[in-house]
Amino acid sequence: MGDIRILRAGMVEHTVMAEEMKRLQQLRIEDKIPDTLILVEHPEVVTVGPKAIRDGVVVEGYPTVNTDRGGGITWHGPGQLVAYPIIKWGVDEQNIRAIIGRLEDWAIDALAELGISAYKDSTMQGAWVDGYKICSIGLSFLNWVSRHGMSINVCTPGTRVEDLEGCGMTAGIHTSLSQLGYETDPQGREMGLDRMEEVLIETCEKNLGRVPLEPMEWTPGMLA
Repeated sequence: MGDIRILRAGMVEHTVMAEEMKRLQQLRIEDKIPDTLILVEHPEVVTVGPKAIRDGVVVEGYPTVNTDRGGGITWHGPGQLVAYPIIKWGVDEQNIRAIIGRLEDWAIDALAELGISAYKDSTMQGAWVDGYKICSIGLSFLNWVSRHGMSINVCTPGTRVEDLEGCGMTAGIHTSLSQLGYETDPQGREMGLDRMEEVLIETCEKNLGRVPLEPMEWTPGMLA
């Protein structure tokens, strides 16, 4: 079992991080960096994947950007924690559906640490709570090194997530933990992005099969 570097990026534009992920993916392919996990928050944007582009999905009332990860449309914005695993998957791990399943299990285990019962739903990949989708997953691979990843809606603003529809989604399917009334964990700690980061790191080894190192602050162009 190897290590995985943890990079805390704070608030970063999606377009900036998309280019950074491509750079780090190539460095990982060349074994110039170790497996790396980026934890980041984005200003509001809806990413439009290949399926949504093919289907001619139109997103109104939100800033958008095209993306090359799998899937349709995904909201990103304040109050959502995004985890991008830049991982070189071993020969015995090279199954896309199984890797997605590991990310789903990771989200479910992390939420369990917060006293929240989450589960999978056959209608759409991700993690669900109380009948609503809380976590979305979309990946891209090159030489079995992953890019893009998983987002968890913790305390998103207003009804920006709930009002988004398109690409087979009905408005209101997606929501956040705060909208469902989950504002503190069983110990009374605030259910914010910092707490979600903690439980993702705590459950990383079990689900990703890599030992997390001490988190580092991300800076553009760094060698993770």
